[in-house]
Amino acid sequence: MAIESGRASAAARIVWDTADKFLRNVVEPQEYGDYILPFTVLRRLECLLEDTKPEVIKYVEAFSNLPPHLIDIAVRDKFKLSFYNVSPLDLPTIASVDDNVDKSLLSYVAGFSQNVADIWTAFDFPKLVAKLAAANRLHAVVKHFSTLPLGSTNVEDSAMGDIFEDVMYRAFDKKGKAAGAFYTPRDAIKLMVDVLFSADEDSLAGENTLRSIYDPTAGSGGMLLVAQDALKELNPDIKVTVYGQELMDAAYALGKADLLIQGGRPDAIRQGDTLITDLYDDQTFDYVLSNPPFGGDWEVEEKSVREQAKTPGSRFSHGLPSKSDGQMLFLCHCASKLSPTGGRAAVVSNASPLFNSDSGPNSIRQWLFDQDLIDAIIALPTQMFYGTGIATYVWILDNNKPAERRGKIQLIDASGLWEPMRKPLGDKRREMSAANRAVVVETYEAFTDSDVSRVLTPQDFMFRDVPVFKQARLAARYSEEAVDALRGRRDFGDALVQIVKGLDGTPWNLIPKRLPVAAKAAGLKAPVGLVDAVMQAMAVPDETAPPAVDRKGNPVLADGWKITERVPMSEDLDEHMAREVLPFAPEARWDESKAKHGNEIPFTRIFYVPEEPRPLAEIDADVQRIMGELAVMFQGVKTDD
Repeated sequence: MAIESGRASAAARIVWDTADKFLRNVVEPQEYGDYILPFTVLRRLECLLEDTKPEVIKYVEAFSNLPPHLIDIAVRDKFKLSFYNVSPLDLPTIASVDDNVDKSLLSYVAGFSQNVADIWTAFDFPKLVAKLAAANRLHAVVKHFSTLPLGSTNVEDSAMGDIFEDVMYRAFDKKGKAAGAFYTPRDAIKLMVDVLFSADEDSLAGENTLRSIYDPTAGSGGMLLVAQDALKELNPDIKVTVYGQELMDAAYALGKADLLIQGGRPDAIRQGDTLITDLYDDQTFDYVLSNPPFGGDWEVEEKSVREQAKTPGSRFSHGLPSKSDGQMLFLCHCASKLSPTGGRAAVVSNASPLFNSDSGPNSIRQWLFDQDLIDAIIALPTQMFYGTGIATYVWILDNNKPAERRGKIQLIDASGLWEPMRKPLGDKRREMSAANRAVVVETYEAFTDSDVSRVLTPQDFMFRDVPVFKQARLAARYSEEAVDALRGRRDFGDALVQIVKGLDGTPWNLIPKRLPVAAKAAGLKAPVGLVDAVMQAMAVPDETAPPAVDRKGNPVLADGWKITERVPMSEDLDEHMAREVLPFAPEARWDESKAKHGNEIPFTRIFYVPEEPRPLAEIDADVQRIMGELAVMFQGVKTDD
């Protein structure tokens, strides 16, 4: 009788708790999963192959002179198997004797077909076997797993996935924060998937519907599997193909194994550094999901990335972030993998890609705006991920938006939609329930402004930083200090002192005209450098004077009064200044030609709601009450004395 998904957790507990007996005091608790998961995978694969194994061994022996990849094709065609094992051994056979268990086990694993052999390398299986053998626990572990009924007739693919998921969860529960490196919380994935598919539900119907899903940072494969299951729930007849790439050995092994034990393709996840080599370079996809590393250093990939960026129109040609944070490289990569006939992506990030002002991130955001690729950005609750409690966001990208969403970007603040977890896991203390996720999807589909939603245009996020200044008002005043300031110049002598003294009270703006005339009348010279020096030396602030201009007619800025006003590109500059600046600084001036252009997505500021200050009467009442309480206390102390 097949195990149903509802009973999978109990089965997983048997796998975990029983194996725990043999691992205690041999390995650290946080390493239990490193041992239990590979043996769970091995037993599942063994059970899937047992019915046809004798025939497969004979068949492969007949083609022993062929290259391995051709044998793989032949076995797939004849037996409909995507992988196989040609060893005469299996776990029950190995468990039947307690001699040379380690050698037998490694020999058995070496009998798997080439297309799954890398799983055992990535799991570092020989090292695990050696440690258990040295502790005299290997035989007991093998014997235990050899009895578990994990065949397809006992455990359906979906139930096996639930068992493996539960065992992974328990393993990561032991690892705590370290789990965040390659395990994305399922509630976060389900939200991403719900929003991604909500716009496509009508097109997903039908018997001949095909869809592809891709994750360039596949981790343990959770995003691919959750997305695949969600599509099949919407349409049981849909044909879904998943693709992934992962760098880390342990995560790659888990992801590939999780897909295999649920009937997936052996090559569904490929191992490699996505930034250096896109192993799906010639492919695009209907859906892309990714949870790239937050603040991940990409110095190792820098040479390759910079070389790729030189090619116009390539994935990294739109700008490069600082080497200390490669999130936006993955964002660009995901955008480049969208099917040209219409693709959607959901990418997790922290707050940095929203507003990082460096030239690279600024250029990348501008490219996303110009191409109208950003459909929505969703703020998640804090404390949602295992390895960090910081604010996180989901970018929804779409290269073929519905007409009503074109030229628009929706911001959704879901930071308040969460439930407390019964038991924290690492930094994860909150989770989004099905009801919480439904609110987000309804908000997304409503596509209107509300307390948790803003529909804006790309121009609302683009700005110009305009220098704003106040023009000085200056009078010309003679003083000994002014003369002392001029005496250090070669073109100033005692003969010019009287001329400077005669300029006292002259309108400051007229010094460039009157000084040369007076000097010439006295038979002296007043070069332009001296004129500028005299203007500076005699300048005294005077609010009754007209706005000051220099010798060339340029406005003279008031000392200590200069600001930069950020003006959205969606606003008229003069109207903005009249509303936001001039009421507070009537004499302010600005120079649009010196404005610096940029962009940002100030998510928090857009949703900020200022708190109403408490009424003064209420504050006064509290003060009076506290003062009265203090008076009573002081009186008590005085009485005691």
